[in-house]
Amino acid sequence: MSTRCGIGYDLHRLAEGRKLIVGGIELPFDKGPVGHSDGDVLAHALCDALLGAAGLGDIGTHFPGTDPQWKGANSLLFLEHAKKLLADKNFAIEHVDAVVITEKPKLGPHFPKMREALAKALGVSSDKIHLKAKTNEGVDAIGRGEAIAAHVVATLSSR
Repeated sequence: MSTRCGIGYDLHRLAEGRKLIVGGIELPFDKGPVGHSDGDVLAHALCDALLGAAGLGDIGTHFPGTDPQWKGANSLLFLEHAKKLLADKNFAIEHVDAVVITEKPKLGPHFPKMREALAKALGVSSDKIHLKAKTNEGVDAIGRGEAIAAHVVATLSSR
């Protein structure tokens, strides 16, 4: 058995009048991400981490932002597709460690539902997914509440 790691990153501007979807669930908030799909930064960064670990490109390769098929798409679909690609290459998800960076809203209370949604999309147990939240202490676009970002590291094993 061998082990591989991948890293993913995503950032979206926030705008009023859009739904805030993070980790596959909708959060009550007055702003949401500007993006071609639902703009779920956590799902996007996770998808990139998984694809990178398996050497399968990135989210933009598989789901181009210029393709009308993905306009407003639920990002959990991207994770389901990544899961299939990993299975085709005999990779198994061992662990995911993620941090979402935003000033508001507070994410911690929503982590159990996020872990559940992400785990279901990936076909793994939720104990393989670890989530953290950080702020940017008022610094830069994230700190001013203008953006949200996520960093993810995914560990895969091959059979």
